[in-house]
Amino acid sequence: MAQKKSDPNSKLIAENRRARYDYAIEDTLEAGIVLQGSEVKSLREGGANIAESYASVEEGELWLINSYVAPFGQAMNRAFGHDERRRRKLLVSKKELAKLWQGVGREGMTLVPLRMYFNDRGRAKLLIGLAKGKKKADKRDTEKKRDWQRQKARLLGS
Repeated sequence: MAQKKSDPNSKLIAENRRARYDYAIEDTLEAGIVLQGSEVKSLREGGANIAESYASVEEGELWLINSYVAPFGQAMNRAFGHDERRRRKLLVSKKELAKLWQGVGREGMTLVPLRMYFNDRGRAKLLIGLAKGKKKADKRDTEKKRDWQRQKARLLGS
């Protein structure tokens, strides 16, 4: 059997798995990221973390704050390297930005990065979720449902 070849450009860089546990995701949006050359090379090696980061609308622009991109080995000096935790500009249309701004204006809503990946054209993209924080009881309900689904699959599978 011939297996389908996976596109070498399209790959997952980082995923924020904790976000779906801590937040109820209401809407998602794909945004481009403005990166330096050494950052792109580091991302191709898989050196990124978006677990503690968030997105913010400031002065009519969308920014990714507190994301970590590891330094690239061959660009260690300051002339060619980059700051690991710098603010990175996100690219979205004005219409999408207005929609996000409206969503954040509502009570308890925040912009959470969900996944960072290279699309099929080799461009770095970020999937952002418009989310509302969950309370402890909501998290327990989610956990109970997940456990029940697991038990049900185990019973039906055997």
